Amino acid sequence: MKVNYFKNRIAQIFWNGDNSLQFSSLRYLPRWVVIAIDLLLVVISFYISFLLLENINASLYSVLSIYQQALFFILVYLAFFFVFSTYSGLIRHSTFVDIFKIALACLSASVLIIIVNYSYDFLYDEKVFLMPFLIINTSITFASLLSFRVVVKRFYSFASQNKQKSYKVLIVGVDDESIALAKALKNSKSQNFNLAGFISFRKEHQRIKILGKPIIRYGNKFYEKIAPMKVSGLIIAGSQLSTTQKNELVDKALANHLKIFNVPEITQWSDQEDVSSKIKQIQIEDLLERDAIQLDDSQISSYLEDRIVLITGAAGSIGSEMVRQVSTYHPKCVLILDQAESPLYDLELELKDQFPNVAYQVVLADVRRKDRLEQIFKANKISVVFHAAAYKHVPMIEKNPKEAVCVNILGTVLLADLSVKYGIDRFVMVSTDKAVNPTNVMGASKRAAEMYVQSLQQHAKTTTKFITTRFGNVLGSNGSVIPYFKKQIETGGPVTVTHQDIIRYFMTIPEACQLVLQAGTMGNGGEIFVFDMGKPVRIMDLAERMIKLSGFQPYEDIDIKIIGLRPGEKLFEELLSNTSTTLPTHHQKIMITIDSYLDYEIVMNHIHEITNAAINEDDVAVVSKIKLLVPEFISKNSVFELLDKEVKV
Repeated sequence: MKVNYFKNRIAQIFWNGDNSLQFSSLRYLPRWVVIAIDLLLVVISFYISFLLLENINASLYSVLSIYQQALFFILVYLAFFFVFSTYSGLIRHSTFVDIFKIALACLSASVLIIIVNYSYDFLYDEKVFLMPFLIINTSITFASLLSFRVVVKRFYSFASQNKQKSYKVLIVGVDDESIALAKALKNSKSQNFNLAGFISFRKEHQRIKILGKPIIRYGNKFYEKIAPMKVSGLIIAGSQLSTTQKNELVDKALANHLKIFNVPEITQWSDQEDVSSKIKQIQIEDLLERDAIQLDDSQISSYLEDRIVLITGAAGSIGSEMVRQVSTYHPKCVLILDQAESPLYDLELELKDQFPNVAYQVVLADVRRKDRLEQIFKANKISVVFHAAAYKHVPMIEKNPKEAVCVNILGTVLLADLSVKYGIDRFVMVSTDKAVNPTNVMGASKRAAEMYVQSLQQHAKTTTKFITTRFGNVLGSNGSVIPYFKKQIETGGPVTVTHQDIIRYFMTIPEACQLVLQAGTMGNGGEIFVFDMGKPVRIMDLAERMIKLSGFQPYEDIDIKIIGLRPGEKLFEELLSNTSTTLPTHHQKIMITIDSYLDYEIVMNHIHEITNAAINEDDVAVVSKIKLLVPEFISKNSVFELLDKEVKV
C-alpha cells in the first residue's frame, strides 16, 4: 500500500500531464523543473557554506568526503521536498503557506542530519558533520529557496504589468464593501487596477484617508478635483447606488472620458478567485432603469419542487435561463428539449457543473413532430410545461411565413393538446409584445398561438391551467439589438439603427424568466399575463450610450446610420391591444390582460385553413388566413400590405 502511494506521488511529480515545460508562453514552471532548481540551490548553498568555513580556517570532518556529504544533503533535502510538497502550486503565486513549507523542509532536513550526526557519534565516537556548518548551511539554503520564489514572483508581476493595461481608479462609496474591494485590489495577484482613492457623497468624509488613500467628495467640481490625479476609471462596487444614481454617475463619467467598471457584491466573490477577474467594464444591461424583482419563492416552489418539468426551446437564451432558474427550486427532473444539437450539448455540460444534484434529461426533438412529443409525454409524468420554443426573428419570418405556422402555431397546438391528454398541471407559454396589434407574421403567429390555448382552456374538460406570459425585447438574447450593436462597435462601425424615433421596451433575461415563473403561480387558466416593462428606451439613445461605454465618441470615432424600418417592424411595441383592459395581481409587476376569445371550433377551423396553406407552400394564402384569424394583424413595411388593401376594397 505504502509503496503504491509513493509510486503515485513520484508519477504525479514527474509524469503529470501538467509538467510539460512551457518556455514559449512562460505560463508556469513544471514541478520537475522546480525540484531540479531547488536541488541545484541546495548544492550551491552547500558550496557557499563550505567556502565560508574555509575562510574562518575551519574544516569538515573526514568520515565522509565533501562530495559524499553533498550527496547526502541532496538526498535528505529531496526527501523533505517530497514530504512537504514544496514543488506544488505555482511559484509566481507563492504565499505564506509555501514559505512555511520551505521552512519546515529545511528545518526537518537539519534535524534529521543532526540526529544522524549524533547517532554516529554515539555509536562510533566520531561526528560526521560539523555543527557550525549545519547552522550556516540551513540558513543559506532557506534564504536561497525563498529568494528563488521571490524573484520568480517579481518577474511574473513585472511581465504581467507590461502585458496588461493598468487603470488608475477611484472606488465609488465609502462603506464596508468598498473598503473590502480596496483591500482585495491591494493584495491582487494581477495589478491591473491601481487604487487612487474613494468617492464619497457625504461632506464629512473628505478630510479622512482610508488605507492611505484620499476620499474625494462627489459634487459639481468633482471632475476638476480629480484631473491632477490622472484617474482613468471608476469602480462601482455592489448595489450601493440606485439605478438612477448609477445612470447619472455613468453619464457624467463618460462625458469626462473615464471608463466605468462594475464588481458584484462581496457575497458573490470566491476565495479562490482574484478579485480583479470579477471587475468588468460596465455593460448597458447594468444601466437598465428598473428596480429588483421580488419573487414569492414559496408559491413557485409549491408547483416546481419535486415535480417533472418540461422546458421547450431550452437551448435558447430565454429557455436556457428558464432551465437555470427552475433548477434552483429542486425539481424531481427537468426535461430540456430543443432541436439545436450543439447549444443543447453546451447547456448540458453547464448544468452538470452548476447543478450536479438536479436530474436532467436532454431531449433532442422538434416541436413539430407529434409522434416524438407524444413519446416524451407518455414516458414521463410531467407536471409543468414551459413552452419557449419559437421562431422570433421578425424579418426572417416575414420571408418564411409557413415556418412560423409550423413552429409557432402548430408546435403550440401539439404541445397544448398533449398537455390536456396527459393531465399536465400547468402549461406556461412564453409570448411577446409583438402579438399585440401585430404588424408582422411573427407577432401574428404568436397571437394565433395565444388564441388557441385560450380557446382550449374554455373547451377542454381538463385540469390543465394554460397560462400565457407576454413581454417585450430581452437584453442580450439571441438576435437582440444589444449583441448586434456590440459586434458593429467591435468592427469599427457604423452602428445601424432602423429609425430615428424607434423605441422599445427592454428586460434582462433573468428578469423576464423570473416573472414567467411567478406568473405560473397565478390564475385559473386562460389568462394572459403582461409584465411591467418600465420606461421604453429610444434605440438611438441606446446606440449612442453603448458607443460611449466602449470608449468611443458617437459620430466621431464610430458613426450611426439610419437604414429604414425592416419588413414588419413598427416604431413602438404595445403590451395591450386597443380592445383589451388589465387587472392587477398580487405582484406589482404582473397584470392580467382581459381579451375576448373565440370559440374553440372557430379557432381550429382557422388553424386548419392556415395549415393547409402552409402545406401547399403558398405564403400569400398563409398570411391571408392568419389575418382572418387575427383581424388586428395589419402588415407594415411588408409585401403583405397589399392583402390589407384588398380587404379594404
